[in-house]
Amino acid sequence: MVAEVSSFQLETIEAFQPRVAAVLNVTPDHLDRHRTFASYLDAKARIFMNQTEQDCAVLNADDEGARGLAARTRAHVLWFSRQHALEHGVFVQDGWLVARLNGHVDRICPLAEIQLRGAHNVENVLAATACALWTGIGIDAIRRAVGRFRAVAHRIEFVRDIAGVQFYNDSKGTNVASTIKALESFEERIVLIAGGKGKGQDFTPLADAARGRVRHGVVIGEDGGKIAAALASAGIDVTAADTMASAIQAARVAARAGDVVLLSPACASFDMFDNYEHRGEVFKKLVEELA
Repeated sequence: MVAEVSSFQLETIEAFQPRVAAVLNVTPDHLDRHRTFASYLDAKARIFMNQTEQDCAVLNADDEGARGLAARTRAHVLWFSRQHALEHGVFVQDGWLVARLNGHVDRICPLAEIQLRGAHNVENVLAATACALWTGIGIDAIRRAVGRFRAVAHRIEFVRDIAGVQFYNDSKGTNVASTIKALESFEERIVLIAGGKGKGQDFTPLADAARGRVRHGVVIGEDGGKIAAALASAGIDVTAADTMASAIQAARVAARAGDVVLLSPACASFDMFDNYEHRGEVFKKLVEELA
């Protein structure tokens, strides 16, 4: 069984002992609950609490927060890296996904075979590969899975092209770090729809990520004004919208042929929607109606 476990759930675990526990990165989130980043990190680290030397912790060697967790587990640490070759782990080298375990090297597949947008999804594939190898899944099976896997709903999900403008649904982008990763996934100019319940986040990092990438911003929801301020500080014009429908209309007006309209809210959805899935489904339905 594979399970995604939240910091909220990890706060209350007692006997939970995953055979393999993976942490892809650690960036500030849910600060409205955890109050401080240190407290949030402590909650995340509880995933390793009951592991033993026979278990495995898969960690991102490129992420400072994840690297720091290595000292907090008794499990065998298996690293992955998009930026550096590793003596023991899964990494990228010369355009290939490579595994080096116990001195044995396997070239798994070219990066070009990964059917997912963005450097962060290369990291996701590296982490999944490390987990699969530890559990005994063979190289050939991993190679086939990497080549066949497609984007899932609400995660930089292509919706449709309307008059040369591509609409993407990244409703699962519920924090600043996720939205930055989504912005970095596109070479095209972007009209960004963002906003919602901010969970106590600092939105200023969006400014640097958006500068030179975002043509126009459209903000919605409870903390839309804070996002508008961050985008404006990067010299980006912003429109405020009361509903998702009006946000999409504003984005369509601002977009030019060849642009991307990206819903990546950097916020939770609960001020306007039931959950991020509901928000994404509303976005997709409205885009289809627009076409």
